[in-house]
Formats: sequence, C-alpha cells, structure tokens
Amino acid sequence: MIGREKEEKTLNALYNSGSAELVAIYGRRRIGKTYLVDETFGDRITFHHAGLSPIEEGGNSMKKQLEHFYYSLVMHGMKAQAKPKDWLEAFFMLEMLLKEKDDGSRQLVFLDELPWMDTKRSGFITAFEGFWNTYACHRHNLMVIVCGSANSWILDKLINNHGGLYGRVTYEIELFPFTLGETKSYFNERGIILSDYDIAQSYMIFGGVPYYLKYFEKGLSLAENVDNILFKKGAVLRNEFDRLFASVFSNPDTMMHLVQTIGKKRIGLTREEISKESKISSGSNLTGYLNALITSGFATKYQPFQSGKRDMKYKLIDPFCLFYLKFVYDRNISDEQFYEHNLDSPAVVSWRGLAFENVCFQHIREIKNALGISGVATRESSWSIKNDNEESDGTQIDMVIDRNDNIVDMCEIKYSSEDFVVTKSYDRVLRNRAALLRDKISRKKALHSILITTFGLKYNEYSGDFVKVITLEELFQ
Repeated sequence: MIGREKEEKTLNALYNSGSAELVAIYGRRRIGKTYLVDETFGDRITFHHAGLSPIEEGGNSMKKQLEHFYYSLVMHGMKAQAKPKDWLEAFFMLEMLLKEKDDGSRQLVFLDELPWMDTKRSGFITAFEGFWNTYACHRHNLMVIVCGSANSWILDKLINNHGGLYGRVTYEIELFPFTLGETKSYFNERGIILSDYDIAQSYMIFGGVPYYLKYFEKGLSLAENVDNILFKKGAVLRNEFDRLFASVFSNPDTMMHLVQTIGKKRIGLTREEISKESKISSGSNLTGYLNALITSGFATKYQPFQSGKRDMKYKLIDPFCLFYLKFVYDRNISDEQFYEHNLDSPAVVSWRGLAFENVCFQHIREIKNALGISGVATRESSWSIKNDNEESDGTQIDMVIDRNDNIVDMCEIKYSSEDFVVTKSYDRVLRNRAALLRDKISRKKALHSILITTFGLKYNEYSGDFVKVITLEELFQ
C-alpha cells in the first residue's frame, strides 16, 4: 500500500498483541480507511459491517440500520431468527455469533462508518458501550476496529468519551491525505506518467485523496483528466461537494455555508468575522461547527505571527473544496473541456499561486527538512502587515517560520512554469517586507529570506536576496 506502511505495521502489531483491542480509525472522507483495513487483514476479518449512508433513502432510519446489521450477522454465519428490535439486542446477537465461532484464535470485528449507525434516539452508543464493557474487553483474543468519516463523532463519542467508554479505545489512527511524494508513487504504481509540475497541480485540485486520484486514466494529460473527473457531462466528482458534506455532517447546508464563508479569504477569518459574514451567532453552536470542520480536515485554526489568541483565524485548507468552490460550485459550466481551455486564464493562473501556498503549508515537514531544521521547534503562519503610513497598502508575507533557534524565515512562495526571476521592482518589494518584519521580531533573532518555488531561481543581480531556494524536487522528498 502506498503511504500506509506505518499504519499497516501498527495494525498487524495490535492484531498480534494477545490482548483485547478497540482501535478507532478516522480521517477525511474518501481517504482510504476501509481500504487500509481490508488490505491489511483480508480474510482474517471475522465480522464486517458498514453503516448505511444517511444520503440514501431510509439511511437515517434506526429500523433500516438494524435490519442491515441483522443481514450482516446472517451473512457471517448466524442462523436466521427474529430481527433485533434495538441495538442492545443486535449487539447481543453479535456476542452470540462470536462465541459460536470462537476456537481460541484471534477474532477481528470491523465496524465501518460507525457514526452512520448512531441515528437519533437509537441508543446506539449505549449499546456499543455495553458490548465492549460487558463482553469484548474481556476477550483477550478479540480485536474490534471502528471507522468513521465523521471525525467529530469519533472523537466526541469514542476517543474523548467521558461516560462508560472513557479510556476504552486502546489505539487511535488518524489517516491523512497522501503527500506529494506519495501521490507521485501512487501514480507511478498505476502507470500514470505526469511531470512533478503537473502532479503538484493535481494535488492542488484533489489534495492527495486516494479516492479522487483513482479516477486518473493512463495516457491522458493532467488537463484531460481534470475535465473528465470534474467537468464532462456526468463527471464522477461533479456532485462530490454536496455528497461529501451530506455524508459527514448532520447539518450539511450549514457546514457548506460556513466553508464557503471561510474560503473567501486566503488567510482565513477570525471567529467574529465568520459570525458576521455567515450570519451565524457567535455562540456554542458556531464553536461546534468550526471544531467539526477542523477535526474533519476541511479547515485549520492558527494564530497569525506576532498576534494574540483573540486574533486566531480559521482557514479553509482542503484543496478539493477550495478548487470546487472556485470553479465548479454554482457555476453551471457547460464547457466539458473547461480546464484545458483555461490553463492560461488569469483566474486559473491566480488560483495556482494561492493553491501552491496551501500545498506548501501542508508540506511543512518537507520544507523543514530542506532547511535542515527538522529537529527544531517552529511555528508557521502567513502574515498580513499594515504599514504605519496610512497611504501605503501594507504587505502580505506568504509564510513566516518562527524558529526556536533564533531565526525567522520569511518565505516567498511562487508557482512558476520556469525558473523564477527577481526583477528590480520585486527586489524592492522584498526589501520592504524584510524591513517591516525586522521591525516586529526580537533583536536576538536573525531574518532569512527563503524562496519556495517550482523549478529554481534564475541567477541575476537580485538573486542574492534569498539565502535558500526550495524547489518542487525537495517538496516531493
């Protein structure tokens, strides 16, 4: 498996631990949780059940969920009998099935999309608590794996549960999107030949999500693949945005509205700004919504450089959502070759620059490795600066890396189709930014100017502005 070697090794170690294990696997929808478990264990799974999607008709019905669970029990060897009336009875049936199949060897129960089973007033979590505390935790040969795309549910109801399931999860695994390097390995494994430049663009659109990448076809260019996946009539991901939120959140319209609000500004918005723009009152509900977006991998919360906690910003970081909102959502585009026809359009060129910044923030580890500071504690953020002179518009620094070794890295991020050139006017901009930043940082700290770009820096009289140049090659490491 590409990019999941560590998780596979961990799961096999837990399988062989000789103790009862309750393992929670969570991560953004479409990230490959089910694939990881299926590929790791194959026919070693004793019982496998997946909840019914709330998108489907009847999926939110407790009766349908119970009926589906019953059929899974029968499929795995339980003798046909009266269907369970509630989840307590359903989990009792599972206990009886496991006892009947128990020959002393390891048993593995895989419950996929667990949050979908927890319909309103179903008593599901109480029943699952009873199953684990009364039966499963006492069976040293039993391993239970639960998965879910509703990360906030997994965290609140299981991992951070303060009731009967408190401290019961023995191991948690959060799955993240592929890195640039893993995305390249995935394409190579499937025989899809793209340049690093185009793989980076694919990452800006699909974010290293395996489910999205699997729709790439051999022999097609990046633009042809993007058009086939998103813009052609009947494109497989044309309606993915709505499906994505409907399958993860119980209030998808509200969450999509919040995502659209936060995504309007590249550096994000404060809580107060979000409340004002979205017309959602700044109370506990908004806190829960924002936390759910963060735990589900769609947004992040960060403290801008040299600012206080009251200035914390929420920023949309999911590449697919950012691209979809920019070019697909509510646009009714009829051009089935939209991306190919707009490769050099101002809108796409501008988007590439902003999207590459987002990719760089998602590859901080690789940037730190390139700087030789992998072991140094750092804090990263973008920074908007207002000049004291009211006639000046101020400036924006793409990325500031505040290092514990008394150095601040001022990073310029440029997505270019060739070696980047520092012109005389841009040299002036860089010097102005450096002067503004030096005025704000401690005098004990040195300031380094860093360029993060695609191919490199063209040598000229101004190229010495940067003490280090990081290229795509290093981001792919």
